[in-house]
Amino acid sequence: MQGKIAVEEHFAVGETTAKTARYPTKGYWADLRRRLTELHDERLAAMDRAGIEIAVLSLNSPAVQGVPVAADAIDLARRANDFLAETVAQRGNRFAALAALPMQDAEAAALELARCIRDLGFKGALVNGFSDIADGESVVYYDRPPYLPFWAEVERLGVPFYLHPRDPPPSQALAYDGHPWLVGSPWGFAVEASLHALRLIGSGLFDIHPKLQIVLGHLGERIPYDLWRLDHRLKQVPGLRMKRTIADTFAANFHVTTSGHFSTPALIHAMMALSADRILFAVDYPFEDNDQAASWFDTAEIAEADRMKIGRHNATRLFGLSLP
Repeated sequence: MQGKIAVEEHFAVGETTAKTARYPTKGYWADLRRRLTELHDERLAAMDRAGIEIAVLSLNSPAVQGVPVAADAIDLARRANDFLAETVAQRGNRFAALAALPMQDAEAAALELARCIRDLGFKGALVNGFSDIADGESVVYYDRPPYLPFWAEVERLGVPFYLHPRDPPPSQALAYDGHPWLVGSPWGFAVEASLHALRLIGSGLFDIHPKLQIVLGHLGERIPYDLWRLDHRLKQVPGLRMKRTIADTFAANFHVTTSGHFSTPALIHAMMALSADRILFAVDYPFEDNDQAASWFDTAEIAEADRMKIGRHNATRLFGLSLP
C-alpha cells in the first residue's frame, strides 16, 4: 500500500539519547543513535521504500519525562519542540509533529501544548509515561486531580494525546529482579503504559472530559485482549469513580497503533475489539524497521477498505492532516 501514514516515529536531540543507550548488541546503539538523530535523506529513503508518505514525529523515550527538575523539563521540551518545528517546516509534505510536554508541571504542560498547536502547527502530543519529579515523590501519573486543568486544555484544543511507554519506575524494580530481559519493550513497557491508561479510565477522567482522545501504541499495550475480564471482575469492586465500563470508555476515547507489533492475529483481535476505525498504522522507527512493518501490513489478511482506514484515513482524521 502506497501513501501510508506512520504515526509513532521517533527522533532525538542531543541530551535525550543517553538513557536510550542500553542495548548490548555490538554496534546496535551507534546505528540506532544515528537514525534517531538523522531526519532527512536516510529517513526519507526508508519511508519511500516502505510506501510511507508521512511520518508523525515524536521525541524518544523517556526524554522530558526523565528530567526530575520541572524548570529543566520545561526548557528541554521547548527546545525539542522548536527543533522539531524547524524540521517539519523543511519537509511539511513528509513530516508532522507531536509535542513533547513537561508533565512535571501540569500548568506548564498545558501552556506548551497550546503553543505547539497554535504557533507551531503540531498535531497533538506524545508523552513518555509517568514523569520523574523532585518534590519528594519518585514519579507522578496523570490521573491525579492537579492534572484536570491540563486535560481540559487538551479537550479544548481537540488534539490527540499519545501515551507512550517507558521503563517501570524504580519502586517496581523488585518485580524484575534477576530477569532484566523483562524490562523495556519486551514486557515492561506494555505493563507500565497499560497501567497508566487504566488509571486514567478508573479516575473518571473521561466522564469529566468525554471528548478526550488517547492513543496507545503496540496494538493497545495488551488492553484490548483483557477488556471483557476487566469489566467482568470490576463488577465486584465497590466505589469505582468511572461511570462507564472500561470497554465502553476504551471504544469511545482510545485509539491503538500497530507500532512495533506486526502480528496479524493481534491486529484482527484489536479490530474485533475496537473496530478498524480506531486503529492506525505505525512503525516505531528507528526502534523497528520500516520495511518489515510495511511488508507485514501491506499483505495482512484484512479487507482492503480496512487497510486504507488503518494505513491512512484514520490518521488523517484523528490528527487533522490536510492531504489530497
